[in-house]
Amino acid sequence: MSVLVVGAGPTGLTLAIELARRGVPVRVVEQAEQPFIGSRGDGLQPRTLEVFEDLGVLDAVLDAGELPWPIRGYAGHDVVFEGRMAEIEEPRPDTPYPNGVMLGQSRTEGILRARLGELGGHVEFGTALTGFTQDADGVTATLSSASGVETVRVDHLVGADGGRSTVRKALGIPFEGVTDESIRMLLGDVSADALDREHVHWFASPTDPRSGVALSPLPGTDQFQFGAPLDGEPTLEGLQALLERFSGRTDIRLRNLTWCTVWRPNVRLAARFRDGRVFLAGDAAHVHPPTGGQGLNTGVQDAYNLGWKLADGDPALLDTYETERRRVAQEVLDLSTRIMRKYADGDSDAHERGAEVRQLGLTYRTAPASAGIVAAGDRAPDAPLRTVDGRTVRLFELFRGPHATTLAFGGPAPAGPHSYAIAPSGGSGELVDGDGHAFRAYGVEPGDVVEVRPDGYVGALRRAALR
Repeated sequence: MSVLVVGAGPTGLTLAIELARRGVPVRVVEQAEQPFIGSRGDGLQPRTLEVFEDLGVLDAVLDAGELPWPIRGYAGHDVVFEGRMAEIEEPRPDTPYPNGVMLGQSRTEGILRARLGELGGHVEFGTALTGFTQDADGVTATLSSASGVETVRVDHLVGADGGRSTVRKALGIPFEGVTDESIRMLLGDVSADALDREHVHWFASPTDPRSGVALSPLPGTDQFQFGAPLDGEPTLEGLQALLERFSGRTDIRLRNLTWCTVWRPNVRLAARFRDGRVFLAGDAAHVHPPTGGQGLNTGVQDAYNLGWKLADGDPALLDTYETERRRVAQEVLDLSTRIMRKYADGDSDAHERGAEVRQLGLTYRTAPASAGIVAAGDRAPDAPLRTVDGRTVRLFELFRGPHATTLAFGGPAPAGPHSYAIAPSGGSGELVDGDGHAFRAYGVEPGDVVEVRPDGYVGALRRAALR
C-alpha cells in the first residue's frame, strides 16, 4: 500500500500523519516553494482538537493557541460594546475540549509538519503534480520539480490541493456552487500599535453596522488578522486607509503586512469525492465562507476519516468515505452560508455562535436513534474511568492510536486487542465507571457492547436486549 498526497495544507498533513503512523508509505508533494505564511483559517473547533489529541499534536496546539477573545466594539476611542461570540465553557466528562482555539493556519501547519517529521515523513516543496493516469491496480503520476521530471507509481492518490485543485480538474469532477461577487472581504496579517491583545477590536461604520474593520490577535506573534467586509487595496496603505475611515482615529498605526488577499464568497461542493483510486479532500472537495470557522476543520476531518480506510484497503470501506464526508460537507456548507447571510443582512445575532459550529454533533448515522442515545455513526464521547490501582484513565486515552476499540459495558470484554470491560458504578474490575459518566454518555446498560472506529466514531452498538 502506498499513497501520494497532493497538497501540504492542514488536510494533506493530517492525512499523511494518519498514514505514516500506520506504517503506510506516503509522499506529500506541494507545488509552493515554501510553507504558507499567513493566518487564513485561524479557528480550530472542539472536534478538531479531539482529532489532534489522537494525532499527538494537541499539547503543541494548546501551548501555541489561545481561547477566543471577547469582541470590543468602538465608536472612535469610546468602547460601545463588549461581548463574546460564544461563552467560554468548562470541560465536561464527555467533552474535554468544549471551546475552540485561535491559532493562525501557518502555525497549525508547522505543528503538523513537525509531527509528520517525528514519524519519518516530510513535505516535498516545489514539487508539482503535472499529470496522472489510473488503472485497476494503481495510479501513475508525473511530478515536476527543480530536480526534473519524475514518474511515480502508487496505490492511491489524494488531491488535498485546494479550491483550484489540479486533481479535481484532471478528473473532470464538477465543482458545484456559486461565487458571490456582491460580498468581498479584505483579509491580511498586520501589526498594529495602540491596541491590546486581549480583545478582537471592531470599528463599525456609524451608518452601516455590516461594514467596518476587525482586528483579531494572532497568538504567538505581534500581529492581528485584519478583516474588512468590502473591497479595498491589499496593501499596507490600503489597510491603513480603511482603518482610519471606519475608526475615525489616526493613533492606530499598521505595519509589517505579511499576508493579504481580497476574498469573495466561493461556496462549492464537488459532485464526487472519489474517482476510482483517486480521492478529493479538504478545499479540493468543498470550499466554505470563513463565517463560522468551518473550512479548515472540515478538511482535517476528511483526512481523519479517509486515512484509516486507505490503510485498511477494503474497497467497500473506501466507498464509505464519499458517502459519509460529502453529506457532512453539505451540512457544514449550509451552516457557514447561513451565518454569512446573517452578516450580509445585518442581523443582530450574526456574531453569535452556538454548539452547531463546534462540529461535535456531526454524525454519520444512517438511521434515527432515541434522544440522548448514542447510535452507530455518532461521535464517541469521552468519560473518566477508574483503574484497579485508583488511577483515572479516559476513554479517549483508550481510543488513542491507529486502532479500533471495543467497550463491553457491565460484561466480559470480547477477545482481541483494545477490548475493554467497563464495570458500572459500585462494581469491580480492571476499569470501573465510578461516577457513571460512561454509561450515561453512551446511553447503555449492562451487557451492551460498543465498537468505536479508529476515527473516534461509533461503528456498532450491540444491545444485550431489545428496549
